[in-house]
Amino acid sequence: MTGMTRKEQRAHTHDVLLDATMQCLVEYGYARTTTQRIQEQAGVSRGALLHHFGSKSDLLVEAVHHIAELRLRHFASLVADLGEGPDALRDMVFAIREAMAGPPFQAAIELWAASRTDEALRAALLPAERRLGATLRDLFAHHSGIADPEAARTSFESLMALVRGLELTRIMRADEAMADRVIADWLATTERLR
Repeated sequence: MTGMTRKEQRAHTHDVLLDATMQCLVEYGYARTTTQRIQEQAGVSRGALLHHFGSKSDLLVEAVHHIAELRLRHFASLVADLGEGPDALRDMVFAIREAMAGPPFQAAIELWAASRTDEALRAALLPAERRLGATLRDLFAHHSGIADPEAARTSFESLMALVRGLELTRIMRADEAMADRVIADWLATTERLR
């Protein structure tokens, strides 16, 4: 961290701890993610961790926002060049599917499950997930071409359940091509609503 100001060093360490938290959630799951593991993953001292986060709960609440921001930025990059043509719906669905995969989404899943019984975590998680959901809903409404609002809402919710479920079951699925066929089937059904 040579050449950084103290403020830049603090911000860097803060981000390293949040990234390490995400990696630990993915690698060890919520139950086995400890501050010791996060500290080791981040390569920082116990004092540095405690300087930034007074408790595991504080760290996880901040990680919720960090992970949501990573997911939003990733999604924004995926849809930055999304056109208005006939393939817009398909392209948007593949962008949503990609956004619902990988370490940030896997870490979010761990946090969702834990928030069922952890009120502080749930309180932090809901606004972050609602912000992401609103972004996805707006994009879907713009590109779906479904005029009926109730049909559009149902299609959006079914898509979200579908892509989340596909990612959750990916580790147990031997035939990855089946996921592609499921998405293709959803697209064919949705095309009839346009």
